[in-house]
Amino acid sequence: MKNHSLQTISSGHGYLEAPRWHDGRLWASDFFGKHVLHFEEDGSHTAFATLEESPSGLGFLQDGSVLVVLLDPTKKKVVRIAPDGSVSEYADIAHIARGMANDMLVSPSGHAYIGNFGFDLGAEDPKATTLAHVTPEGNVSRVEGDAIFPNGAALSADGRTLLLAETFGHRIDAFDVNADGSLTNFRVWAQLDESMHPDGIALDTEGGVWFGNGVTNGPESGFYRVEESGEITDSVLVPDAWAVACTFGGSDLDVLYMFCNATTLEQFGEGKSQGTVRTAQVNRRGVAQ
Repeated sequence: MKNHSLQTISSGHGYLEAPRWHDGRLWASDFFGKHVLHFEEDGSHTAFATLEESPSGLGFLQDGSVLVVLLDPTKKKVVRIAPDGSVSEYADIAHIARGMANDMLVSPSGHAYIGNFGFDLGAEDPKATTLAHVTPEGNVSRVEGDAIFPNGAALSADGRTLLLAETFGHRIDAFDVNADGSLTNFRVWAQLDESMHPDGIALDTEGGVWFGNGVTNGPESGFYRVEESGEITDSVLVPDAWAVACTFGGSDLDVLYMFCNATTLEQFGEGKSQGTVRTAQVNRRGVAQ
């Protein structure tokens, strides 16, 4: 297994999540700061929006709007930030989500796929839940396929497969993406060791999935690359923080951007975290999302 070194380009944040490379810059949600941020390649950053609730998953529509999942126990919703900065409700998934709404993938055609915790993290044993699918017309439906804490997602280069991190199922799942945006044929794509808790993911052009080994402190904390066979081929170790989520960015999509948060489950519940943005050259390119 190849191990790659990293560098820190930005620090002093709360809990960073949902890295997205869009329109030539890195985007992020800061749970505890309640900001949607964007970063330049040198790590300088700007608050794009500040919300009353904590932002989580991010996605983008062709009209320039930004979709944001609210990380709130009572509001299982997605809001839309219009190009003029106005904020409105986009979708309510309360009838589907069995826990707080969490991460989200928005396809180039505007279909949104939203996960949820499925249980009270830190207070209950893990329970299975399902994704919500929101069409561009605003129709909300349940996706068939139980997952224990569905988390980050990525689309294959041809747009026909959606890959999903199942954090407490210790695996990467897959769905077929149909012409109408619906997801079917739920299956295990790569089974991981029980020490692995995949959080946010990124797909490279050689078919490997990079994932943050979330909710983990210590020597196994880091970002790993897994192939469909289940083989781990690469790692970027982060022993001083949770390795939460990653994405490929830069002009050639050849830089792995990683969000790392120094916290514990107890501290997370108290709203305490020290978030950093780190990068690594892993000699691979990402699939544009």
